[in-house]
Amino acid sequence: MAGPIQSICVFCGSSSGTRPQYAAAARELGELLARRRIRVVYGGGHVGMMGELADAALAAGGEVVGVIPQHLMRPEVAHQRLDELIVVESMHTRKRTMSERADAFAVLPGGFGTFEEMFEMVTWLQLRLHAKPVGLVNCLGYFDHLLAFLHHAAQEGFIRPQHRGLLLVEATASLLVDRLLRSEAGEPAGDADLSRA
Repeated sequence: MAGPIQSICVFCGSSSGTRPQYAAAARELGELLARRRIRVVYGGGHVGMMGELADAALAAGGEVVGVIPQHLMRPEVAHQRLDELIVVESMHTRKRTMSERADAFAVLPGGFGTFEEMFEMVTWLQLRLHAKPVGLVNCLGYFDHLLAFLHHAAQEGFIRPQHRGLLLVEATASLLVDRLLRSEAGEPAGDADLSRA
């Protein structure tokens, strides 16, 4: 980390999932970041987990920046009440812009897009293209099977031992934010994360 965490990029689903605890986790994270005066950077939507996150942060007086591709700007998708809405030309540009505007990354439950964003940020961290911590909120054990697979990949020699701790894992939003802030302060990530599943 080059400096204090002032903004956190949140990757999460455009759906809310089947259980109310997922949306509650998004609201908890949005409110928590607002209370800590940490800017929220996210995908710019007002639906699903994204909408829950943004609305909670805004209601708590936080600053929220959305980044959305032009093709997703139709009124039923783009959030119209953000502090800043950045419209970009492509999904790739969206991800790059979100990365540039953030000091750390938090991942909530989501689908293919959420996984893709998370893995690219972890890969960039592994390749030292950035030094920003990346962590996920394992709400209701949502990521347990993914973490088990990553543990398997490490056992099979496809994830090196020194990279096992790149993805931080906590059960709640508050625990993850605390972990990200400790990582900012120079605490090593450790190597226990992939073995939690």
